[in-house]
Amino acid sequence: MKFLLPLACGLVGILLAGCAHHRPAPVPVISSPAAAIITPGDLLAGKVAACNTAGRFVVLNFPSAQIPAADQSLFLYRGGLKVAEIRITGPQSDDNTVADIVTGEAQVGDEVRSR
Repeated sequence: MKFLLPLACGLVGILLAGCAHHRPAPVPVISSPAAAIITPGDLLAGKVAACNTAGRFVVLNFPSAQIPAADQSLFLYRGGLKVAEIRITGPQSDDNTVADIVTGEAQVGDEVRSR
């Protein structure tokens, strides 16, 4: 029994000495990716100014330089979620134009985007 205590202390000492010399693995250095180049897109962006759910059409308001062409398909988004697909039918007046609702439903204030 007397020899067990010194033996146990010796084993613990050897184990601790082995751990003291152990070095953690080096942490890999992750280089930062190249700076992203952001270019303005050719996306159309507008808002639903008026909505006629019975007639299934909407009046859209766009910045004057971005009026979409007739028969162009666009999408309506509400809260970041796609809620409808529309097709531009016209007529156009100033920065407003009319579109038929193909699928989904529209509300005043919905965002109009080409993608």
